[in-house]
Amino acid sequence: MEKISHFFELTRLKKPIGYMLLFWPCVWGLTVAYDFSNNIQIYLKYFFLFLSGSILMRSAGCIINDIADKDFDKRVERTKKRPIASGKVSIKLGLFYSSALCLMALFVLLQFNLYTIILALCSMPLAFSYPYMKRFTYWPQLFLGITFNYGLILGWTTIYSDVSIVPLIFYFGAIFWTLGYDTIYGYQDIKDDEIIGVKSTSIKFKDNPKKFILLLLVILTSINLNAQTPTWVCLNVSVESEGQEKFIESLDNLMESVDDFPYTVTLFETQFGNSDVNFSHQLCFLGESAEDFAQWGVGGNPPTVEGVLFFNAFQDFVEVEQIVLGQPMIFD
Repeated sequence: MEKISHFFELTRLKKPIGYMLLFWPCVWGLTVAYDFSNNIQIYLKYFFLFLSGSILMRSAGCIINDIADKDFDKRVERTKKRPIASGKVSIKLGLFYSSALCLMALFVLLQFNLYTIILALCSMPLAFSYPYMKRFTYWPQLFLGITFNYGLILGWTTIYSDVSIVPLIFYFGAIFWTLGYDTIYGYQDIKDDEIIGVKSTSIKFKDNPKKFILLLLVILTSINLNAQTPTWVCLNVSVESEGQEKFIESLDNLMESVDDFPYTVTLFETQFGNSDVNFSHQLCFLGESAEDFAQWGVGGNPPTVEGVLFFNAFQDFVEVEQIVLGQPMIFD
């Protein structure tokens, strides 16, 4: 029982806030990327995989941190009774525990796609070098932010298997979030840290703590307010049979003439009733609102020939039946 108690103390499992701070960015990235019109079980699967991985990796990280800081921890009032610093757990046993936890975390990681696995493995040097940052820089909290919020990108790549500007913006904001809360956390150890010679943002900004934290909050808020996630906008339209060919041709010409055209596509075409009735199409693009589509219809400023031809064909032959936000519907 004593060994079990030491293990729980070593891994901080009695203090869930630690692994939740690692888990939250993962689920943020997953939630932003996930299309909730799909099966919720897929989301829940990755939700619990990220939770398991966060608990395992945070526990392993705590052990590595205690091994690296054992000489410092002995001299700090808050940490001197930790298992490794106090000699209750040997370094050899601590390394065994950490290795076992990392192997279990690797098994969890292998449930993800290859792109996410590679990105996650690339983060390992960050995770295991963090404990040494306080020896060299006053910004270990910044390094912690880079490390702890890496899961936000992994949450995104779990769904998309690539990285876009969206998760990077959120990741950048989350770094300042961590920088803020860990600076506040570090104020309790300032006196001991200064005596033993370790560095932190808490020490660097000890004379102006409120101004520094306020600045971080302003930066974080600004990033969040300006982070807009592109949304699929789909127009369910009816195209008159006599204008079908002209409309499709004008759409193709417009897409070819505009650089980085936002993925407007024809997803399905179904004829119903008799030969004189309309054709049904779904046109989809990435944007913030239905108005985004209009700027492509007029072809920019000044208007292009392809834009004007498409706009005229759209006006003459197309009727918008429904505007749908979300992923395109693909019909077999």
